[in-house]
Amino acid sequence: MSDGSYRAEVISGGYLPIDEEASVRANRGYWDNSAEEYLAEHGSFLGASEFMWCPEGIHESDVNLLGDVNRRQILEVGCGAGQCSRWLAEEGAIATGVDVSAGMLEQASRLQREHPLSNEATPPTFLHADARQLPFASNSFDVAFSSYGALPFVKDAEVVLAEVARVVRPGGRWAFSTTHPMRWMFPDVPGEAGLTVEYSYFDRTPYVEISADGQPVYAEHHRTMGDWVSMLVSAGFTIDSVTEPEWPESNQTAWGGWSPLRGSLMPGTVIFSTTLNKD
Repeated sequence: MSDGSYRAEVISGGYLPIDEEASVRANRGYWDNSAEEYLAEHGSFLGASEFMWCPEGIHESDVNLLGDVNRRQILEVGCGAGQCSRWLAEEGAIATGVDVSAGMLEQASRLQREHPLSNEATPPTFLHADARQLPFASNSFDVAFSSYGALPFVKDAEVVLAEVARVVRPGGRWAFSTTHPMRWMFPDVPGEAGLTVEYSYFDRTPYVEISADGQPVYAEHHRTMGDWVSMLVSAGFTIDSVTEPEWPESNQTAWGGWSPLRGSLMPGTVIFSTTLNKD
């Protein structure tokens, strides 16, 4: 979950075409450079060993989208600092996290050092890897999930979904949260200015930020709800549920464009829960 607070070198941003490798390179650099500051700002909200699905503050213990995780082999795609995997480990899971950002994985290691898990928990394994080419044998995991990881930041989400389908065992679960597609129509600001439609829901041109030397330093990609449904079905998943979290009255924390004001009027997040077909 990015909120755009760490892009000091950006001189322009807008809706521009970008190829896949440039997008991945830009986002890898963004998260490497922002990892420490990101955790300093959002660490108290995310916790050291908590499983937050979204800025709305929806916790896995409240929704149970992954089911019984005890002794399950679970993969986190785009794990960041690994808080979700650490929570799963405390619940008895055998968790593995992958992230393309070495900077975020350094923060995962720091959390492991500074906030050791209980003796009963098996510490997660964290690997530096690209979600488009997961370093695992087929049928390696019972469950896979992503909390705002990887998918918004790659051009070819179909490749990531195909890789997840490859490494999850038939009948296994795949759940992920991402920016709600309708949010794309509005400016990314938390106040009243963020309530006026400025962009077409159907325009899939990515949002790209450019540095002073003309290089892309951040890219985020848009898919409609229909796009997500089609991609999931094509990858071999059956959609079990689609969650559009309402903003809880107890959460008064704005996170970039996610805010109590906007969240009271429209969803900022969508969470897909699916099962990999057995055929």
